Amino acid sequence: MKRKIVIGVVTAAVLAGGGAATAAALADGDSHGSGDGRGEARSAAARVAVGDAVAAAVKAVPGTVTEAELDDEDGRVVWELDVYGSDRSWHDVTVDAGSGKVLDRRADRDDDEEARRAPRATAVSLEEAVAAALKSAPGAVTSVELDDEDGADRARSWEVDVRSGKGVERELRVDAESGAVRG
Repeated sequence: MKRKIVIGVVTAAVLAGGGAATAAALADGDSHGSGDGRGEARSAAARVAVGDAVAAAVKAVPGTVTEAELDDEDGRVVWELDVYGSDRSWHDVTVDAGSGKVLDRRADRDDDEEARRAPRATAVSLEEAVAAALKSAPGAVTSVELDDEDGADRARSWEVDVRSGKGVERELRVDAESGAVRG
């Protein structure tokens, strides 16, 4: 129940604070805004913010979203999401960035045991990480991913890419335990 409320609140915040910017500032393969213009073309086609894409993915495949990325697929701007389902398996979900409609959902058949393990719980959810990143750097989220790799030299964090209204891309790290924003 709490999760649904958080998703709803964050979705509203993303729509209010980042939804308008989403139409003007979405990512391309170049993470620093100096690409070939495809990011701007995606901007014109995308109307669905990351919060809405997450909500659609979780409705289609109940579970936890650990990654969402804006991408091109067959000439269509889409959100590609990784969901660890309540069935304890990974799923790839594709959401149309123009309409919010789920276009595809399929079980991920990755043979790599490390890639297939369940994500560890974090104190900061994807939705909370997005809200923190947008508070620090207003714009549109173009990608968010849980960096859940073990490593004594770094804390687990959410990597959030935000594109400003001027097309400048910033990569922020949101600590997965404290919510502190770096970058």
